[in-house]
Amino acid sequence: MSIENDIAVLERVAILRRLGTGALRILAIGAESLSVEPGQVLFTAGEIADGAFIVQQGSFTLTPERASAEEVVAGPGTLLGESALLAETRRPATAIARENSTVMRLSRAMFLKMLEGYPEAALRMREVIAARADQWGREIENVRAVLAPRAKPQ
Repeated sequence: MSIENDIAVLERVAILRRLGTGALRILAIGAESLSVEPGQVLFTAGEIADGAFIVQQGSFTLTPERASAEEVVAGPGTLLGESALLAETRRPATAIARENSTVMRLSRAMFLKMLEGYPEAALRMREVIAARADQWGREIENVRAVLAPRAKPQ
């Protein structure tokens, strides 16, 4: 695949699209493309994640570590392990290829180095994270309101 095609793949991921073309070019140059056969495990729940994967072709079944959670199917354009781009995390699910698939691997080290070299991309990433934190805070307050015991009239 050409660098331009890799940039196009990166642009399909909403959180990455905001970084800008220069930053995406650096990611495309540093990304690793992997082929995964049907039934092959891409990563296992609980293992330490040192980066993320973008599904380019094919699909993966994501089986959460918690038995009570439902499986999810991830197809082209899906970013797997987004938080691992910024911090050391553990994989919350096992990803198994459903068919012949191709993924683009982005290492955390390379992603962080790109943010250092592109401060405007780092600022955009910060804005995305701040907006998500605000949304999570509102959602927690909604849950808290539902779970709070109702005050009894006196």
